[in-house]
Amino acid sequence: MAILIAGFGAAIIIYFTAGAIPENPLGYEPLETKKYVHDLELYGGKANVLGEEFREWFIGLWYGKNLAYTVAVITILSVLTLRFIANTLEEHNAREVARHFRNARLDADDFDRF
Repeated sequence: MAILIAGFGAAIIIYFTAGAIPENPLGYEPLETKKYVHDLELYGGKANVLGEEFREWFIGLWYGKNLAYTVAVITILSVLTLRFIANTLEEHNAREVARHFRNARLDADDFDRF
């Protein structure tokens, strides 16, 4: 619960204090020009263009209000992962305790025979 509160609190703070995405120092986005995209495709193929588009998308996740959404999603994924691990460990521990008591009961029954 504390992780959710901290994560969503941080996401809210980031959302309301986030500035705009900084502009490209060139004054334009190269990926929006046909010549740049053509050159990318010429030298590296379609995979190069897709890689550049993915890189731009991924970089965009870490600026402005998109960062708030990214923090919120990472918070949710972290909580779900931790809950899964905790439930798995709890089930494993419960099985170990049951096995231990089952073995202890058998040992006590064996002792009564003598």
